[in-house]
Amino acid sequence: MPRLASAALAGTAIEFYDFFVYGTAAALVLGPLYFPSFSPLAGTLAAFGTFAVGFLARPLGSALFGHVGDRYGRRPVLLASLLLTGVATVAVGFVPTYASIGLAAPVLLLVLRFLQGLGLGGEWGGAVLVTVEHAPPERRGLWASFPQIGPSVGFLLANGLVLALSALLTEAQFASWGWRVPFWAAGLLVLAGLWLRRSITETPQFRELAETGSRAEAPLAEVLRGHWRLLLLTGGALASAYSVFYGVSTWSLAYGTEHLGVDRTTMLACILLAVAVMTVWTPVAAVLGDRWGRRPLCLAGCAACALWMVPYAALLGTASPPAVAAGAVLALLSIGTVLSVIGAYLPELYAPRIRCTGAAVGYNLGGVLGGALTPIVATALADGSGPPWGVAAYLAGIAVVSLACFALLPETRPTAGPGGGAGTKAGAAEATAPA
Repeated sequence: MPRLASAALAGTAIEFYDFFVYGTAAALVLGPLYFPSFSPLAGTLAAFGTFAVGFLARPLGSALFGHVGDRYGRRPVLLASLLLTGVATVAVGFVPTYASIGLAAPVLLLVLRFLQGLGLGGEWGGAVLVTVEHAPPERRGLWASFPQIGPSVGFLLANGLVLALSALLTEAQFASWGWRVPFWAAGLLVLAGLWLRRSITETPQFRELAETGSRAEAPLAEVLRGHWRLLLLTGGALASAYSVFYGVSTWSLAYGTEHLGVDRTTMLACILLAVAVMTVWTPVAAVLGDRWGRRPLCLAGCAACALWMVPYAALLGTASPPAVAAGAVLALLSIGTVLSVIGAYLPELYAPRIRCTGAAVGYNLGGVLGGALTPIVATALADGSGPPWGVAAYLAGIAVVSLACFALLPETRPTAGPGGGAGTKAGAAEATAPA
Protein backbone atom coordinates (compact mmCIF):
# COMPACT_ATOMS: atom_id res chain seq x y z
CA MET A 1 0.00 0.00 0.00
CA PRO A 2 2.73 2.58 0.72
CA ARG A 3 4.27 1.98 -2.71
CA LEU A 4 0.92 2.17 -4.51
CA ALA A 5 -0.18 5.22 -2.57
CA SER A 6 3.13 6.99 -3.23
CA ALA A 7 2.85 6.34 -6.96
CA ALA A 8 -0.74 7.64 -6.97
CA LEU A 9 0.26 10.72 -5.00
CA ALA A 10 3.20 11.45 -7.28
CA GLY A 11 1.04 11.17 -10.38
CA THR A 12 -1.74 13.43 -9.15
CA ALA A 13 0.85 15.91 -7.90
CA ILE A 14 2.45 16.09 -11.34
CA GLU A 15 -0.85 16.34 -13.24
CA PHE A 16 -2.25 19.00 -10.90
CA TYR A 17 1.06 20.85 -11.08
CA ASP A 18 0.42 21.07 -14.82
CA PHE A 19 -3.14 22.30 -14.25
CA PHE A 20 -2.32 24.78 -11.48
CA VAL A 21 0.65 26.40 -13.16
CA TYR A 22 -1.71 27.54 -15.91
CA GLY A 23 -4.06 29.10 -13.35
CA THR A 24 -1.21 31.06 -11.78
CA ALA A 25 0.00 32.26 -15.17
CA ALA A 26 -3.58 33.28 -16.08
CA ALA A 27 -3.79 35.36 -12.92
CA LEU A 28 -0.43 37.08 -13.43
CA VAL A 29 0.65 37.40 -17.08
CA LEU A 30 -1.52 35.74 -19.74
CA GLY A 31 -3.96 38.63 -20.06
CA PRO A 32 -1.45 41.28 -21.29
CA LEU A 33 0.53 38.77 -23.38
CA TYR A 34 -2.31 37.04 -25.21
CA PHE A 35 -5.16 39.59 -25.02
CA PRO A 36 -3.30 42.93 -25.32
CA SER A 37 -6.12 44.81 -27.04
CA PHE A 38 -8.38 44.31 -24.01
CA SER A 39 -8.55 46.54 -20.95
CA PRO A 40 -6.71 45.13 -17.89
CA LEU A 41 -9.99 43.85 -16.41
CA ALA A 42 -11.19 42.36 -19.71
CA GLY A 43 -7.76 40.81 -20.31
CA THR A 44 -7.87 39.10 -16.93
CA LEU A 45 -11.39 37.86 -17.64
CA ALA A 46 -10.28 36.52 -21.05
CA ALA A 47 -7.28 34.76 -19.47
CA PHE A 48 -9.56 33.18 -16.87
CA GLY A 49 -11.82 32.15 -19.77
CA THR A 50 -9.03 30.00 -21.20
CA PHE A 51 -8.50 28.72 -17.64
CA ALA A 52 -12.19 27.65 -17.52
CA VAL A 53 -11.86 25.62 -20.74
CA GLY A 54 -9.74 23.10 -18.85
CA PHE A 55 -12.59 22.50 -16.43
CA LEU A 56 -15.10 22.07 -19.23
CA ALA A 57 -12.86 19.40 -20.75
CA ARG A 58 -12.46 17.47 -17.50
CA PRO A 59 -15.86 15.67 -17.52
CA LEU A 60 -15.20 14.67 -21.13
CA GLY A 61 -11.82 13.30 -20.08
CA SER A 62 -13.36 11.44 -17.17
CA ALA A 63 -15.95 9.87 -19.51
CA LEU A 64 -13.27 8.89 -22.04
CA PHE A 65 -10.72 7.54 -19.57
CA GLY A 66 -13.49 6.19 -17.33
CA HIS A 67 -14.57 3.96 -20.22
CA VAL A 68 -10.99 2.75 -20.54
CA GLY A 69 -10.74 2.18 -16.79
CA ASP A 70 -13.98 0.23 -16.54
CA ARG A 71 -13.42 -1.79 -19.73
CA TYR A 72 -9.64 -2.33 -19.89
CA GLY A 73 -8.27 -1.60 -16.43
CA ARG A 74 -7.29 1.18 -14.04
CA ARG A 75 -3.57 1.00 -14.84
CA PRO A 76 -3.73 2.14 -18.51
CA VAL A 77 -5.63 5.25 -17.38
CA LEU A 78 -2.80 6.27 -15.06
CA LEU A 79 -0.19 6.18 -17.82
CA ALA A 80 -2.19 7.69 -20.70
CA SER A 81 -3.69 10.59 -18.72
CA LEU A 82 -0.31 11.58 -17.27
CA LEU A 83 1.32 11.61 -20.71
CA LEU A 84 -1.47 13.67 -22.34
CA THR A 85 -1.52 16.34 -19.63
CA GLY A 86 2.26 16.59 -19.54
CA VAL A 87 2.72 17.04 -23.28
CA ALA A 88 0.01 19.73 -23.41
CA THR A 89 1.58 21.60 -20.48
CA VAL A 90 5.06 21.66 -21.96
CA ALA A 91 3.60 22.89 -25.24
CA VAL A 92 1.98 25.89 -23.49
CA GLY A 93 5.47 27.06 -22.59
CA PHE A 94 6.30 27.34 -26.30
CA VAL A 95 3.20 29.18 -27.52
CA PRO A 96 4.23 32.56 -29.05
CA THR A 97 2.47 35.67 -27.78
CA TYR A 98 -0.22 37.67 -29.56
CA ALA A 99 2.44 40.17 -30.68
CA SER A 100 4.19 37.38 -32.62
CA ILE A 101 1.39 35.38 -34.26
CA GLY A 102 -1.80 37.33 -33.58
CA LEU A 103 -5.09 35.53 -32.99
CA ALA A 104 -3.46 32.11 -33.36
CA ALA A 105 -1.78 32.63 -29.97
CA PRO A 106 -4.94 32.59 -27.77
CA VAL A 107 -6.44 29.86 -29.99
CA LEU A 108 -3.44 27.63 -29.32
CA LEU A 109 -3.78 28.34 -25.60
CA LEU A 110 -7.41 27.24 -25.72
CA VAL A 111 -6.57 23.99 -27.52
CA LEU A 112 -3.74 23.09 -25.17
CA ARG A 113 -5.77 23.99 -22.09
CA PHE A 114 -8.56 21.73 -23.39
CA LEU A 115 -6.07 18.85 -23.73
CA GLN A 116 -4.79 19.53 -20.20
CA GLY A 117 -8.31 19.23 -18.85
CA LEU A 118 -8.98 16.10 -20.89
CA GLY A 119 -5.97 14.34 -19.37
CA LEU A 120 -6.66 15.54 -15.83
CA GLY A 121 -10.26 14.34 -16.11
CA GLY A 122 -8.97 10.80 -16.40
CA GLU A 123 -6.18 11.07 -13.84
CA TRP A 124 -8.24 11.39 -10.68
CA GLY A 125 -10.41 8.33 -11.26
CA GLY A 126 -7.49 6.07 -12.07
CA ALA A 127 -5.38 7.27 -9.14
CA VAL A 128 -8.03 6.95 -6.43
CA LEU A 129 -9.23 3.57 -7.68
CA VAL A 130 -5.73 2.11 -7.55
CA THR A 131 -5.61 2.97 -3.84
CA VAL A 132 -9.29 2.37 -2.96
CA GLU A 133 -9.45 -1.06 -4.60
CA HIS A 134 -6.18 -2.26 -3.06
CA ALA A 135 -6.77 -0.83 0.44
CA PRO A 136 -8.24 -2.71 3.41
CA PRO A 137 -11.80 -1.42 4.02
CA GLU A 138 -11.10 -0.06 7.51
CA ARG A 139 -8.23 2.12 6.19
CA ARG A 140 -9.65 2.95 2.77
CA GLY A 141 -10.16 6.62 3.62
CA LEU A 142 -6.57 7.05 4.76
CA TRP A 143 -5.01 5.41 1.70
CA ALA A 144 -7.42 7.17 -0.68
CA SER A 145 -6.32 10.50 0.81
CA PHE A 146 -2.87 10.11 -0.76
CA PRO A 147 -4.09 10.96 -4.28
CA GLN A 148 -5.96 13.84 -2.62
CA ILE A 149 -2.71 15.15 -1.17
CA GLY A 150 -1.28 15.16 -4.70
CA PRO A 151 -3.19 18.27 -5.88
CA SER A 152 -1.90 20.26 -2.90
CA VAL A 153 1.66 19.10 -3.56
CA GLY A 154 1.23 19.99 -7.24
CA PHE A 155 0.01 23.44 -6.27
CA LEU A 156 2.98 23.96 -3.94
CA LEU A 157 5.41 22.87 -6.66
CA ALA A 158 3.83 25.08 -9.31
CA ASN A 159 3.45 28.19 -7.22
CA GLY A 160 6.69 27.65 -5.33
CA LEU A 161 8.55 27.72 -8.63
CA VAL A 162 6.62 30.79 -9.76
CA LEU A 163 7.37 32.44 -6.40
CA ALA A 164 11.10 31.74 -6.77
CA LEU A 165 11.16 33.07 -10.32
CA SER A 166 9.14 36.11 -9.28
CA ALA A 167 11.64 36.88 -6.55
CA LEU A 168 14.75 36.30 -8.70
CA LEU A 169 13.69 37.96 -11.97
CA THR A 170 12.72 41.48 -12.85
CA GLU A 171 9.15 42.22 -13.99
CA ALA A 172 10.34 42.43 -17.60
CA GLN A 173 12.25 39.13 -17.41
CA PHE A 174 9.32 37.33 -15.78
CA ALA A 175 6.86 38.61 -18.41
CA SER A 176 9.26 37.85 -21.27
CA TRP A 177 10.33 34.28 -20.48
CA GLY A 178 10.29 33.57 -16.74
CA TRP A 179 6.64 32.51 -16.65
CA ARG A 180 7.38 29.82 -19.26
CA VAL A 181 9.94 27.96 -17.12
CA PRO A 182 7.36 26.13 -14.94
CA PHE A 183 5.66 24.82 -18.08
CA TRP A 184 8.94 23.51 -19.47
CA ALA A 185 9.76 21.89 -16.12
CA ALA A 186 6.60 19.79 -16.47
CA GLY A 187 8.40 17.60 -19.00
CA LEU A 188 10.88 16.36 -16.39
CA LEU A 189 8.11 15.77 -13.87
CA VAL A 190 6.10 13.70 -16.34
CA LEU A 191 9.08 11.46 -17.09
CA ALA A 192 9.55 10.92 -13.35
CA GLY A 193 5.85 10.10 -12.96
CA LEU A 194 5.85 7.56 -15.77
CA TRP A 195 8.87 5.86 -14.19
CA LEU A 196 7.13 5.68 -10.79
CA ARG A 197 3.96 4.23 -12.28
CA ARG A 198 5.57 1.65 -14.54
CA SER A 199 5.30 -1.16 -11.96
CA ILE A 200 1.77 -0.51 -10.66
CA THR A 201 -0.34 -3.67 -10.80
CA GLU A 202 -3.99 -3.92 -11.79
CA THR A 203 -6.49 -3.78 -8.92
CA PRO A 204 -8.01 -6.99 -7.47
CA GLN A 205 -11.58 -5.81 -8.12
CA PHE A 206 -10.98 -5.13 -11.80
CA ARG A 207 -9.20 -8.48 -12.22
CA GLU A 208 -12.26 -10.16 -10.71
CA LEU A 209 -14.55 -8.27 -13.10
CA ALA A 210 -12.43 -9.34 -16.06
CA GLU A 211 -12.28 -12.99 -14.97
CA THR A 212 -16.03 -13.25 -14.40
CA GLY A 213 -17.02 -11.31 -17.52
CA SER A 214 -18.81 -8.66 -15.45
CA ARG A 215 -17.31 -5.55 -17.03
CA ALA A 216 -19.76 -2.91 -18.22
CA GLU A 217 -20.11 -2.73 -22.00
CA ALA A 218 -20.99 0.99 -21.99
CA PRO A 219 -20.18 2.36 -18.51
CA LEU A 220 -21.13 5.97 -19.21
CA ALA A 221 -24.53 4.96 -20.60
CA GLU A 222 -25.08 2.75 -17.57
CA VAL A 223 -24.19 5.59 -15.19
CA LEU A 224 -26.40 8.12 -16.98
CA ARG A 225 -29.31 5.70 -17.27
CA GLY A 226 -29.30 4.28 -13.76
CA HIS A 227 -27.54 6.84 -11.58
CA TRP A 228 -28.07 10.29 -13.07
CA ARG A 229 -29.45 11.70 -9.82
CA LEU A 230 -26.43 10.42 -7.89
CA LEU A 231 -24.17 11.99 -10.52
CA LEU A 232 -25.85 15.40 -10.18
CA LEU A 233 -25.76 15.25 -6.39
CA THR A 234 -22.03 14.47 -6.30
CA GLY A 235 -21.31 17.23 -8.80
CA GLY A 236 -23.27 19.75 -6.75
CA ALA A 237 -21.73 18.49 -3.52
CA LEU A 238 -18.20 19.12 -4.79
CA ALA A 239 -18.92 22.51 -6.37
CA SER A 240 -18.11 24.37 -3.14
CA ALA A 241 -14.73 22.69 -2.67
CA TYR A 242 -13.71 23.74 -6.17
CA SER A 243 -15.14 27.27 -5.93
CA VAL A 244 -13.50 28.04 -2.59
CA PHE A 245 -10.15 26.53 -3.56
CA TYR A 246 -9.89 28.42 -6.85
CA GLY A 247 -11.38 31.53 -5.30
CA VAL A 248 -8.58 31.55 -2.73
CA SER A 249 -5.73 30.21 -4.84
CA THR A 250 -6.35 31.77 -8.27
CA TRP A 251 -8.82 34.67 -8.14
CA SER A 252 -7.50 36.20 -4.90
CA LEU A 253 -3.98 36.21 -6.40
CA ALA A 254 -5.16 38.44 -9.23
CA TYR A 255 -7.35 40.57 -6.95
CA GLY A 256 -4.67 41.06 -4.32
CA THR A 257 -1.99 42.12 -6.79
CA GLU A 258 -4.16 44.20 -9.18
CA HIS A 259 -6.65 45.89 -6.84
CA LEU A 260 -5.24 45.78 -3.32
CA GLY A 261 -1.64 46.56 -4.20
CA VAL A 262 -0.17 43.53 -2.46
CA ASP A 263 3.22 42.50 -3.80
CA ARG A 264 3.02 39.45 -6.09
CA THR A 265 5.63 37.53 -4.12
CA THR A 266 3.88 38.26 -0.82
CA MET A 267 0.50 37.19 -2.15
CA LEU A 268 1.94 33.94 -3.50
CA ALA A 269 3.59 33.24 -0.15
CA CYS A 270 0.27 33.70 1.72
CA ILE A 271 -1.50 31.25 -0.59
CA LEU A 272 1.33 28.73 -0.44
CA LEU A 273 1.16 28.76 3.37
CA ALA A 274 -2.57 28.04 3.27
CA VAL A 275 -2.16 25.14 0.82
CA ALA A 276 0.69 23.70 2.90
CA VAL A 277 -1.52 23.66 6.00
CA MET A 278 -4.30 21.97 4.01
CA THR A 279 -1.81 19.34 2.81
CA VAL A 280 -0.93 18.39 6.40
CA TRP A 281 -4.61 18.36 7.43
CA THR A 282 -5.76 16.05 4.61
CA PRO A 283 -4.56 12.65 5.99
CA VAL A 284 -5.63 13.64 9.52
CA ALA A 285 -9.18 14.35 8.37
CA ALA A 286 -9.14 11.15 6.29
CA VAL A 287 -8.43 9.10 9.43
CA LEU A 288 -11.39 10.82 11.10
CA GLY A 289 -13.46 9.83 8.07
CA ASP A 290 -12.50 6.19 8.53
CA ARG A 291 -13.62 6.41 12.15
CA TRP A 292 -16.73 8.59 11.98
CA GLY A 293 -17.84 8.38 8.34
CA ARG A 294 -17.36 10.34 5.11
CA ARG A 295 -20.65 12.24 5.13
CA PRO A 296 -20.32 13.97 8.55
CA LEU A 297 -16.94 15.44 7.58
CA CYS A 298 -18.31 16.67 4.25
CA LEU A 299 -21.26 18.33 5.97
CA ALA A 300 -18.98 19.97 8.53
CA GLY A 301 -16.58 21.22 5.84
CA CYS A 302 -19.34 22.78 3.74
CA ALA A 303 -20.93 24.44 6.78
CA ALA A 304 -17.55 25.90 7.76
CA CYS A 305 -17.08 27.24 4.22
CA ALA A 306 -20.48 28.96 4.27
CA LEU A 307 -19.77 30.60 7.63
CA TRP A 308 -16.18 31.66 6.87
CA MET A 309 -16.55 33.42 3.52
CA VAL A 310 -17.59 36.83 4.93
CA PRO A 311 -14.73 36.91 7.48
CA TYR A 312 -12.38 35.79 4.71
CA ALA A 313 -13.46 38.69 2.49
CA ALA A 314 -12.95 41.11 5.37
CA LEU A 315 -9.43 39.81 6.03
CA LEU A 316 -8.53 39.86 2.34
CA GLY A 317 -9.77 43.45 2.04
CA THR A 318 -7.30 44.64 4.67
CA ALA A 319 -4.39 43.87 2.27
CA SER A 320 -2.39 42.92 5.37
CA PRO A 321 -0.29 39.80 4.65
CA PRO A 322 -0.87 38.17 8.07
CA ALA A 323 -4.63 38.75 7.75
CA VAL A 324 -4.71 37.49 4.16
CA ALA A 325 -2.75 34.38 5.14
CA ALA A 326 -4.98 33.66 8.16
CA GLY A 327 -8.13 34.02 6.06
CA ALA A 328 -6.79 31.72 3.35
CA VAL A 329 -5.63 29.08 5.86
CA LEU A 330 -9.04 28.74 7.50
CA ALA A 331 -10.84 28.74 4.14
CA LEU A 332 -8.68 25.91 2.80
CA LEU A 333 -8.91 23.95 6.05
CA SER A 334 -12.69 23.98 5.59
CA ILE A 335 -12.68 22.62 2.06
CA GLY A 336 -9.73 20.35 2.89
CA THR A 337 -12.04 18.56 5.30
CA VAL A 338 -14.30 17.71 2.36
CA LEU A 339 -11.55 16.82 -0.09
CA SER A 340 -9.76 14.57 2.43
CA VAL A 341 -12.52 11.92 2.35
CA ILE A 342 -13.86 12.36 -1.17
CA GLY A 343 -11.26 9.97 -2.65
CA ALA A 344 -12.91 7.11 -0.74
CA TYR A 345 -16.46 8.49 -0.70
CA LEU A 346 -17.15 8.82 -4.42
CA PRO A 347 -15.86 5.36 -5.49
CA GLU A 348 -17.82 3.76 -2.65
CA LEU A 349 -21.04 5.22 -4.10
CA TYR A 350 -20.69 3.18 -7.31
CA ALA A 351 -20.43 -0.54 -8.09
CA PRO A 352 -16.96 -1.64 -9.28
CA ARG A 353 -18.15 -2.24 -12.89
CA ILE A 354 -18.97 1.48 -13.40
CA ARG A 355 -16.86 2.98 -10.62
CA CYS A 356 -14.10 4.54 -12.72
CA THR A 357 -16.63 6.38 -14.88
CA GLY A 358 -19.17 7.32 -12.21
CA ALA A 359 -16.74 8.58 -9.59
CA ALA A 360 -14.58 10.52 -12.07
CA VAL A 361 -17.47 12.16 -13.94
CA GLY A 362 -19.11 13.21 -10.67
CA TYR A 363 -15.85 14.61 -9.33
CA ASN A 364 -15.10 16.60 -12.48
CA LEU A 365 -18.69 17.78 -12.88
CA GLY A 366 -18.13 19.54 -9.58
CA GLY A 367 -15.13 21.22 -11.20
CA VAL A 368 -17.30 22.64 -13.97
CA LEU A 369 -19.96 23.87 -11.54
CA GLY A 370 -17.53 25.32 -9.01
CA GLY A 371 -14.04 25.78 -10.45
CA ALA A 372 -14.57 26.87 -14.05
CA LEU A 373 -16.70 29.93 -13.37
CA THR A 374 -15.44 31.11 -9.99
CA PRO A 375 -12.44 33.20 -11.14
CA ILE A 376 -14.54 34.78 -13.90
CA VAL A 377 -17.59 35.51 -11.71
CA ALA A 378 -15.45 36.71 -8.80
CA THR A 379 -13.45 39.05 -11.05
CA ALA A 380 -16.68 40.53 -12.39
CA LEU A 381 -18.16 40.92 -8.89
CA ALA A 382 -15.09 42.55 -7.36
CA ASP A 383 -13.66 45.09 -9.78
CA GLY A 384 -13.00 47.72 -7.11
CA SER A 385 -10.90 47.73 -3.95
CA GLY A 386 -11.51 46.73 -0.36
CA PRO A 387 -13.39 43.67 0.93
CA PRO A 388 -15.06 41.74 -1.92
CA TRP A 389 -18.46 41.23 -0.27
CA GLY A 390 -20.12 40.09 -3.49
CA VAL A 391 -17.56 37.31 -3.88
CA ALA A 392 -18.12 36.25 -0.27
CA ALA A 393 -21.87 35.97 -0.87
CA TYR A 394 -21.29 33.98 -4.08
CA LEU A 395 -18.93 31.48 -2.43
CA ALA A 396 -21.13 31.12 0.66
CA GLY A 397 -24.15 30.46 -1.55
CA ILE A 398 -22.36 27.65 -3.39
CA ALA A 399 -21.32 26.17 -0.03
CA VAL A 400 -24.96 26.05 1.06
CA VAL A 401 -25.92 24.26 -2.16
CA SER A 402 -23.13 21.71 -1.62
CA LEU A 403 -24.25 21.22 1.97
CA ALA A 404 -27.75 20.36 0.76
CA CYS A 405 -26.38 17.89 -1.81
CA PHE A 406 -24.25 16.09 0.78
CA ALA A 407 -27.30 15.92 3.07
CA LEU A 408 -29.09 13.92 0.35
CA LEU A 409 -26.22 11.44 -0.17
CA PRO A 410 -25.90 8.22 1.88
CA GLU A 411 -23.06 7.27 4.19
CA THR A 412 -20.63 4.74 2.65
CA ARG A 413 -18.06 3.93 5.34
CA PRO A 414 -17.54 0.14 5.26
CA THR A 415 -18.75 -1.75 8.31
CA ALA A 416 -17.73 -5.30 7.33
CA GLY A 417 -16.45 -7.37 4.45
CA PRO A 418 -13.86 -6.61 1.76
CA GLY A 419 -14.14 -4.15 -1.13
CA GLY A 420 -17.20 -2.03 -1.73
CA GLY A 421 -19.70 -4.85 -2.13
CA ALA A 422 -21.90 -7.02 0.07
CA GLY A 423 -21.54 -6.51 3.77
CA THR A 424 -20.60 -2.84 3.54
CA LYS A 425 -22.48 0.39 3.64
CA ALA A 426 -20.90 1.18 0.27
CA GLY A 427 -22.60 -1.80 -1.27
CA ALA A 428 -25.94 -0.74 0.21
CA ALA A 429 -25.49 2.79 -1.09
CA GLU A 430 -24.87 1.54 -4.61
CA ALA A 431 -27.70 -0.93 -4.53
CA THR A 432 -30.24 1.69 -3.43
CA ALA A 433 -28.91 4.63 -5.45
CA PRO A 434 -31.92 6.37 -7.00
CA ALA A 435 -32.34 6.11 -10.76
